[in-house]
Formats: sequence, C-alpha cells, structure tokens
Amino acid sequence: MSTDEQQLTADLKRTPLYEEHVALGAKMAPFAGYEMPIEYAGLIAEHQATRSTVGIFDVSHMGEFRLTGDGAKDFLQHMLTNNLDRIDEVGAAQYTLMLDDEGHIIDDLIVYNTGGEYLIVANAANRDTDFAWLGDHVPATVALSDESERTALVAVQGPKALQVISELAGPEWTAPERFCINEALLQETLPALIARTGYTGEDGVEVFVRSADAPALWRLLLSFPEVSPVGLGARDTSRLEVCYSLYGSDMDRSRTPIEAGLGWVCPKTKSGYIGADVVAAQRENPPAEVLRHLRFERAIPRHGYEVFLEGAPAPAGVIASGSHSPTLGVGIATAYLPREGSKPGAPLEVDIRGRRVGGEVVKPPFYVKD
Repeated sequence: MSTDEQQLTADLKRTPLYEEHVALGAKMAPFAGYEMPIEYAGLIAEHQATRSTVGIFDVSHMGEFRLTGDGAKDFLQHMLTNNLDRIDEVGAAQYTLMLDDEGHIIDDLIVYNTGGEYLIVANAANRDTDFAWLGDHVPATVALSDESERTALVAVQGPKALQVISELAGPEWTAPERFCINEALLQETLPALIARTGYTGEDGVEVFVRSADAPALWRLLLSFPEVSPVGLGARDTSRLEVCYSLYGSDMDRSRTPIEAGLGWVCPKTKSGYIGADVVAAQRENPPAEVLRHLRFERAIPRHGYEVFLEGAPAPAGVIASGSHSPTLGVGIATAYLPREGSKPGAPLEVDIRGRRVGGEVVKPPFYVKD
C-alpha cells in the first residue's frame, strides 16, 4: 500500500461493525468517508441471496437526526418537500427531499414520526451539510440533535427477512406496516427500533440500535443459516434494478426534483417549503433534461460512459448509474438526457471504449418482484 493509500485509509471513519466485516473476510473500500464492505462472497451471490432469502447490510454510516419541540412539524413542513400531514400517526414514515433556495436537491431523506419527535435518516456523505442546513433554519422552539455516532443501522432485506426478525423479537411483537416503525426487544435483551423500510425492492426492515449493540445484533442475525452478509456492491445493483435513486449519481445539488424524476415526492397541493416555487415553475415549463432509464441487451454501462441518441454525432449525456443486472441478465442504467427525443422506446447507444452499443429508453422500474 502506498503512502497516499495509507493516509486515505487512516482518514476514513469506521462503523461499529468494522471488525465484524474484517473477520468475515470482506473486501473493504472507501465510501462516503467510511471504510465499508463492498463484498464478502461476491456481488452476484450476495445479490441473489437478497432476492431469494435474506441479506443483511451495514448501513451505520447513514446519518440520524432527532427533532423535538412543539414547532418540529411546522419546521419540517417548511424544510422538506413531502407533506408531513401524511405521517401524523405515530410510527408512520415517508420518503422526502430537502431543497436549497434554487430548488436543487440537498439530500433525499426518510422521516419517521416516533411519537412526540421526528427521526430523520440522511445520506452519509451529506450528514454534515444536512445538519448545518437544518441548524441554520431551526427556530428556538425546536431542538435538533445529531445522533449518528451513537446509532447503528442494519438493513435486513429479502423474502424471509420478517421471519428472521419476528423470531428474534418474540411472539408478542407485531411487524410494522410498510413505511412504519415500532419498538422491539430482540432476544429479550437488545432494544431496537424496527422500520419496515429498505433500499433493495424486497420486503424487509431496517434495525436501529445503539452503536455498542451493533456487533451483538450482527451476530444474532448471522446465526440464522438463511442470512448472508451483503456489501455495498449488491446493495447498489439491488436498488438500481428497482430504480431507487442514489444521491451523488442520479441526483445532486445541481438537479431539481422534476429533473430527477422525483416530482411525486413534492405534492402539488403543498407549498411554502424551500424551493417550492422552482418545483411549481418546472411543472409548468418542464426542464430540458430529465433522468431516463436505459436498458442494454449486450452491454454493461458504467458511470461516466457517453450516451448518444440514435444517429447523433455528439453525446446527449453520460451514464449516471450503470451496472449489469444479476436478476435480468442485461445492462441497466440511468442518464440525464434531453426530454424531447428520449421518451420510453427511444433507441440510443452507449460508447464503451470507443465502440457504440445499442440500447433503448425504458419505463422504470427495470425489475418488479413477482
């Protein structure tokens, strides 16, 4: 390892499960400022385990914020695009966006109503930016705290995920409905918050525990023979197959919700949030570029590859997210392309090392669970 590589590794943060990953022989790599597991047994095997049985993912690098106080809901209504009236029931959750004054996406988030307070889960790379943005606007009546360092998060995803969690939680526990959260005492000793959310397109949960309890949770889960540890590689192919957007690839601070295909997270009946005027204006006058979904029968598109609309000499855009789909056996990708001329069914080409390979624009998602 070179001196520069040693310094990079030394600068990376580690989750409470780092030693568990190393003990399992995981391939580790930098991601969002953390040293994270990319794969264990191999991407294909881990992807298939998630689709067929249970895959567990360390997502403790994500940020967690709590907001309390009488004005917390009104504050979040102003800061976030989605309508918090929809999660007034304790335990409800929703996907949402936080925009800047120009309508660009600061981050995509999940907000949970945990009863008298709100829990926000943010992307790891945006944690400091998100917290600072919220802190710059928070009124005196609302308390905002960053609980990321003392919180660990493990995703348990797949057809048998609820079976595994239910066995750990005991017969008195009832699984939350989709996009809801409740409490559990795993193995009668380990307190946890269990959210019926995930990033794979499979049913499953995300389990919040204290950082100190993360290794015990991880080992409990791996005691089930049907459970496999899964790295970020298969997490990415799983989310891309079902067209879940990735911040930093499919959207960032240069894109608006309408450009990114996330207008559905910005209800037309809601106004008054930061960036709302830009969203409304783009609904009336659609932007020139939008995120499209691409399928290639004989190519594996990768981030940064140039995309050409059929017959065009100049590239129309570049691949944002791209991979081989382990489930479908084809190449799948996203790219920002001219809105006109790239509707579903439109033929196009991707340049792979100087050779153009044909594909087409398709309607999302690529994969739908039977």
